[in-house]
Amino acid sequence: MPEGPELFLTSRYISNICSGLIFSGAVEKSQVSKNPEVPFESEEYLISAASRGKELKLTLMPVKRECCKGQDRDSRGREPMDLVFRFGMSGSFKLTLAAEIPKHAHLRFYTKESPPRALCFVDFRRFGRWEVDGSWQPDRGPCVILEYEKFRENVLKNLSDKAFNRPICEALLNQKFFNGIGNYLRAEILYRSKIPPFEKARTVLESLQHREQDSTMTLSRKLKLKRENPDLLELCHLVPMEVIRLGYDPESPADSAAFEAWLQCYYVPGMKSLRDTNGRTIWFQGNPGPLAPKGRKLRKRKSQAKAEPEVSSPKVTKSAVRKNSKTGTRQERADETQRKKKEEGKPAQENAADTGGAGSRKPNTRARRKALASQESPVVVSAAEPRKRRVSARKNTASAVAAPRSRRTKVK
Repeated sequence: MPEGPELFLTSRYISNICSGLIFSGAVEKSQVSKNPEVPFESEEYLISAASRGKELKLTLMPVKRECCKGQDRDSRGREPMDLVFRFGMSGSFKLTLAAEIPKHAHLRFYTKESPPRALCFVDFRRFGRWEVDGSWQPDRGPCVILEYEKFRENVLKNLSDKAFNRPICEALLNQKFFNGIGNYLRAEILYRSKIPPFEKARTVLESLQHREQDSTMTLSRKLKLKRENPDLLELCHLVPMEVIRLGYDPESPADSAAFEAWLQCYYVPGMKSLRDTNGRTIWFQGNPGPLAPKGRKLRKRKSQAKAEPEVSSPKVTKSAVRKNSKTGTRQERADETQRKKKEEGKPAQENAADTGGAGSRKPNTRARRKALASQESPVVVSAAEPRKRRVSARKNTASAVAAPRSRRTKVK
């Protein structure tokens, strides 16, 4: 997400913390980074930083020492080197102890002190890039923060460019004209200017061109309009300056809370959202405009009521749900069977309690056995009944076979 204000604040952070620090040795790159090696090494060097739009330049300046004979003494890399960084989605700089280097520190500059510290370029997504002996990209326009007058002139003099045939929300991301504006800034700028995001860019900006050419308007009138009702290009400068005054630091909870409270449109409940033709989500309010993509679903962010924190439950897949439903069905059937057994066996236990309790001796009579057998559960009876039938059948067969033999014996 780093945009113009974040790059500006980072450059100021580097210049402040590195003021008075002396760095030493070689610049170290991580093995996983695909960015180029930095062939710089010096016994002593200084670091300073500057920003321009969405770019940051790091300058490595060797410290020259004079020998006794008046000659300069320095190690390799005695010439200054510029490194131009483009942060991508998650780039940032941190100054930490050398023994506590962050996991995703892909470029490291070590201080000449004990214990040593390291200025690290941290980028966990690895979208950030650096260029050795680099310079500002020539196809980027003037910075909306530091070069406002040049920025405004560059836009209004090039309205015939095909970039302004597109919706204004897409034109605002074109770094050739709006260097430093990103996704959250364009949403805030369009929301405050009350301009539909999918209005044609040239239509919006031509009205500003006519406004500047109005010779009947006095200078004081122009200043009053600028102060009370800033136009779109003025907001491209004023809104980033508000973020800079917040001192936004993504890793500080207090600064993050202040930044979220400052947002009026971007990802705010109640606002609508659409994906532009580049696949980027634009947040807005009201009518999207005549150039809104056809067939795209309009979404509206709902406000979520704060609920009490719940214990996190494990993620359940479809296969697990099916399996659990089957096992749950089996378990329910088993529980139901067990419950029926208990209910049907309950009268037998109550009768046993009426005859003298658990410690009294029960008479072992045939009638009582039949009564107890009749009160048993259907499952037990059904299981024992076939056995009794088989035993009685065997007895009847044996008696039928034995009877004729006894009669023959008597006859003889």
